[in-house]
Amino acid sequence: MALFSISEDTPVGTHVYTLNGTDPEEDPVRYGLTFEMGSREYFRVDPKSGNVTLVQELDREKQAEISALVSITDGRNKVVETVRIFVTDANDEQPEFQNLPFVFDVPEDTAPGSSIYKVQAVDKDMGSGGSVSYYLQSSPPTKFTIDGHSGVLRIRANETLDYETTPAHFVTVVAKDGGGKYNGKHQVMSATATVTINVVDAQDTPPSFVGTPYFAYIYEVSLPGSEIFTVYAKDGDQGNPNPIHYAIMNGSDGVFDINSTTGCISLTTHPSQLRSELYEVRVKATEVGESEGPMDYDITTVTVRLVDLNNHPPTFYGETGPQNRFEVTMFEHPPAGEILRGFKITVNDSDQGANAKFKLRLVGPGRVLRVVPQTVLNEAQVTIIVEDTSGIDYEKGSTLTFKLLAIEIDTPERFSATADIVIHLLDTNDNVPAFTSEYYIARIAENSPGGSSLVSVTANDPDSGPWGEVKYTIYGSGSDLFSIHYSTGVISTQPWASLDAEARSKYNFYVKAEDGEGEYSLAEVFVTVLDLNDHSPEFHESLLEETMIIGAPVRIEAVDEDAESPNNVIEYSIMKADPKNIFDIDCNTGVIKLKPYIKSMEILHNITKQQDCKWSLLVEARDRGSPSFSTTAVLNIDITEATPLMAAFLKKSRGSPMKVLGMVMGIISVLVGATVLFSTAMYVRNTKSNRISPARRIIRRRPRHPEPPWSFRMPIFKDAGPSGKFLVDDPEGGCAVRVAGGPRMKAPPPTAPCLPPPPPSSSTVRTSERPRVLPTISGVLASRSFKKPTSGGSSHSREESMSSALVSELKMRLEQKINESNQGYY
Repeated sequence: MALFSISEDTPVGTHVYTLNGTDPEEDPVRYGLTFEMGSREYFRVDPKSGNVTLVQELDREKQAEISALVSITDGRNKVVETVRIFVTDANDEQPEFQNLPFVFDVPEDTAPGSSIYKVQAVDKDMGSGGSVSYYLQSSPPTKFTIDGHSGVLRIRANETLDYETTPAHFVTVVAKDGGGKYNGKHQVMSATATVTINVVDAQDTPPSFVGTPYFAYIYEVSLPGSEIFTVYAKDGDQGNPNPIHYAIMNGSDGVFDINSTTGCISLTTHPSQLRSELYEVRVKATEVGESEGPMDYDITTVTVRLVDLNNHPPTFYGETGPQNRFEVTMFEHPPAGEILRGFKITVNDSDQGANAKFKLRLVGPGRVLRVVPQTVLNEAQVTIIVEDTSGIDYEKGSTLTFKLLAIEIDTPERFSATADIVIHLLDTNDNVPAFTSEYYIARIAENSPGGSSLVSVTANDPDSGPWGEVKYTIYGSGSDLFSIHYSTGVISTQPWASLDAEARSKYNFYVKAEDGEGEYSLAEVFVTVLDLNDHSPEFHESLLEETMIIGAPVRIEAVDEDAESPNNVIEYSIMKADPKNIFDIDCNTGVIKLKPYIKSMEILHNITKQQDCKWSLLVEARDRGSPSFSTTAVLNIDITEATPLMAAFLKKSRGSPMKVLGMVMGIISVLVGATVLFSTAMYVRNTKSNRISPARRIIRRRPRHPEPPWSFRMPIFKDAGPSGKFLVDDPEGGCAVRVAGGPRMKAPPPTAPCLPPPPPSSSTVRTSERPRVLPTISGVLASRSFKKPTSGGSSHSREESMSSALVSELKMRLEQKINESNQGYY
């Protein structure tokens, strides 16, 4: 590991090096890695493999070189060497600003472009990661700029500082390094610092008066020397202000004086000697400084008014003189904006000027009324206008009370006056009867006696007198069985009405609430007739008959005319059966089936001695109502055994024998029709064909005697194989020729073939007929049943030799004809 180096961003646990050594005696060696006393152990070595692993984080800025002792031993001898491990730099340190915080002063008259400060940041990394550049982070742009390399802060060109506008500036400086590798990726690190720039004020702004314009008042009770007003001016250069000197330039007529230091204006004579009620006094404020030249100044005007003493409060007047209560009677809900002309109110303040200025306010419930005018000088006629018509409601209160206030505005005394405004309301029919609910739900048991009460509806009309009296009526398609009391709103059934849930269980209709002037509202009533268990289950017959096929269940069904569950829910049971272990019944569906172990008639015959397998069961149908009703019926079951298809058919057709007979006749008709269609099609095909199909006809020589009749054997009556349908009888020789059709059948060996027919004589051949060569087909000669000869053995031997010769000749001729016909056919 001599001169071994490792990057400081290497992750802990990384395999960084492998020690390798051998022993001359080829003994196994073990490796070791130790550090000096007191130093951190950054690495660890596997004694057997020599793999060196980093176990602690490295930091070049804290320790750039690590000294370690590596050793190798075979158990007896040990070699130790000192190695130096160099930690290489990674860009893991951000720049650090020096000499924080950055706070300094700058005169406001510093020239644009001047250098005002230098910031410095240091990055402990090496190379590009240790180089630092600077820039300002500001939005919007500031009045300053910074040199990216040196960190010198300057005032931007064409920019000036102004203490009066911004006495301090805060600039954010960003220092970033040149970037470098860290954990395999390029990384740029940065740091920020805030620079505080305090602007030092310079004498470049004149003084100015504060709080202008100025108004002062002289009261009739003022004494000479009384202070009537104080002006105040301050130097525009607030950072280093100069003292201010005050003086009256003109407009005082000798009756006012001013303190040159404080700016306090005082009266020099008695108010009764003043020749005017209004004075315009011009005051000058001048800076006092060390400079010998002219100083900056400012001039303002003070308006001084002679006012009367405020010694009269506002007063309300009616038609007869001063009063503090005004009443009027009117109908409720006047239109918004209407003037309440029943009030005749005047307000007056006998003072003069500002002492006679006051405001009017109307205090009461909500923003119902408003008063006009709201500000009065000396005297005015008071007008009250409706603003919120909903607040003037007789139902909310028959009397409205307000307070009319008159309060002085600009006087120290704040004199005021109060008057009561009382409005007596008259009622109008402005409300419609309102039901307590938009709909009502009622329930009544069926068969309830006529006149039974269902529900009580209520509608309220807050109007008074006949306008608030409500009468109820009822109407709608479902209201003919119900009535309502005109005043109480109680809904009941008609005396003659009888409600039946099975006939109709839901009713809905409307009730109408109407006041004395015809205003009305509606509500809907929903009536539910509750079902009672007043019907018992019923079978369609008291004696039921069913045919049961083994493996197929039968089902009984009863009907309960009640309207709702559980009154119309039926449970089935077998009350009586002998023996009892033959049948099971589903209590919900009424399905009856044999016990699972009964799978054939033999098992039934073993259970009972009855050979006809007919049972009579007493079954019960019971509803689930309260109280519960039931009915019974006798079920005769005839058990038989059949195929599933036949069983299902017989089960469905047990009650209609004509259906079974019609089914059988239909099957026979379909078979006969198919046979006729097939025969007709074959006849038409053979008649219209231009060539004789070799698979459908056999050519024989015309005999002298009449042609023997053809006999067809239908497969439906006798299975003769595919070729049996074209079997031809030969009455002379007892032979039959079976024509090959469909798949070729294997022919039996001919034991006694028939002789071929003799050739026709020349006398029987017509001269007009020309000999024709017709194709033939391959076939076999099948011998039909014939009588064996009764002669002796010699005659039997002769007949066998003759038959063999005939068979050989016939086979040869047939093969020749077959070859010729095949050549001509193809």
